[in-house]
Amino acid sequence: MAVGPTTRRRQLGADLRRLRERKGLTLEEAGALVGVSKATLSRYEKKEGAVKWPAVDALCREYGASDQERETLVELAKGAKIQGWWRSLADPIPESMNLMLTLEDEVVREDHYACMYVPGLLQTRAYAEAVHRASEMRCTDQEIAHMVDIRMKRQELLDREEPPHIWAVIDEAVIRRMVGGRDVMRDQLSLLLTRADEPQVTVQILPFAAGAHAAAVGSFVILGGPAPELDVVYVDIIGGGLFMEKPQELERYKLAFEYLRAQALDIHASAALLDRVCKEL
Repeated sequence: MAVGPTTRRRQLGADLRRLRERKGLTLEEAGALVGVSKATLSRYEKKEGAVKWPAVDALCREYGASDQERETLVELAKGAKIQGWWRSLADPIPESMNLMLTLEDEVVREDHYACMYVPGLLQTRAYAEAVHRASEMRCTDQEIAHMVDIRMKRQELLDREEPPHIWAVIDEAVIRRMVGGRDVMRDQLSLLLTRADEPQVTVQILPFAAGAHAAAVGSFVILGGPAPELDVVYVDIIGGGLFMEKPQELERYKLAFEYLRAQALDIHASAALLDRVCKEL
């Protein structure tokens, strides 16, 4: 999978910090060597805001980086300015969606736990519209259509030559919640069954019989980057979501997802339950 601008930016920040710490310099000391402030260098390492490649080149020289390391980081700095497909949309996207779209455009895998609705990447258009109408009460029909268009566009990543792997653990409540009416739900469950047959998608159902489980906090997504240190957790909240990337946060959610996979029905039993619920509609 090609490395996108956000992955480049995040990798650059992690590598700059690694090189500085290897040299034994503080942020203030390193910044003084190349004429940038401590605050600016801190933003570089925290993957925040724009970065100037000449400053990266100078930092690498001061850190004693090899020519290959320096050239790689300079290229990362230059590539971090490329923008994604959503930047060209006629209508702006909500700010809360910007980071999600940016990260998702570059993932190699996504681990979903869904306790309320089918994950967006696996939704039909009619189901997505019903979800948006229920949760965005003040939006106009045009705004809802725009949001649904974006969700459908997001799904194109599943049809790429090298798509990310989507592993979805879906609570049984999701497949039994009547969203949009019987016809909409029947089509949605049918699509889930179809997607689950694709090699890049794994679907497990967490049955009511499993009882208490490891994700009582609600739905979340682990967005997997090309390297573990680039992983991010996204947690749904009203009006947007929270992004977490601290090691202890990632470890907690990754462990929770492992428990959820273990508690859920296996792939074949999950498909059988989906098929049974679909026929009941």
